[in-house]
Amino acid sequence: MTKDELMYGLIGKLEAPEDKRDALVEILKENQFSLPGCVSYVVAADVDDPNCVWITEVWASEDDHKASLQLPSVQSAISRARPLIVGMTRIAETRPT
Repeated sequence: MTKDELMYGLIGKLEAPEDKRDALVEILKENQFSLPGCVSYVVAADVDDPNCVWITEVWASEDDHKASLQLPSVQSAISRARPLIVGMTRIAETRPT
């Protein structure tokens, strides 16, 4: 199996300003079921931190993930979400099996 045939995954942590997490989650969930090449896109609120959001993504390929970032719907979501993000950490890049 070549690198291009491997699935691609990301795990990230976003921090929202106080009382803005729910608004951020709603924006992040808008496109989660309609992105070409997206196998799984899970948005989860942290149970211990009221400002933290976890994103777990699985893509058919790394190229599919990169291409998704150019979609108008994703560009719109990014621009609307950006003011609601005060911290962002890429936890892991993965190769789902």
